[in-house]
Amino acid sequence: MLDTIKQSFKELITNRYLTVLTAVTVLLALSFVTYILLNVRPSELQLVTHYTAYGVTHLYRDQWYYLFTFGALALLVAFIHVALSIKLFITKGHPLAIMFAWMGIGVILFAWVTAASIINVWSPV
Repeated sequence: MLDTIKQSFKELITNRYLTVLTAVTVLLALSFVTYILLNVRPSELQLVTHYTAYGVTHLYRDQWYYLFTFGALALLVAFIHVALSIKLFITKGHPLAIMFAWMGIGVILFAWVTAASIINVWSPV
């Protein structure tokens, strides 16, 4: 197992563009987690977590610590997208791995924009 991981990272190092994209993905996820940790403050206010047309109230609320799940999502997305990009590079080739790495960056940026919007609405001015 360890030899497989070492071999995969050796293959990753041979492709500079994919290496930079995976590094950007990891750094973006870590900076997003830092942003969440610095901006989420305990409060009695509840925030809207999801909407459904089937419920009685339509808007469902949750506590402030729900925002930490955005940070967990970013770390999970970064880990999975880096691992799958390396695997796709080894098995399917360069273009598909590059596309998947860019999709990981896009998902993290979308989560960051969503979390920032929630924090800006939720935090007192």
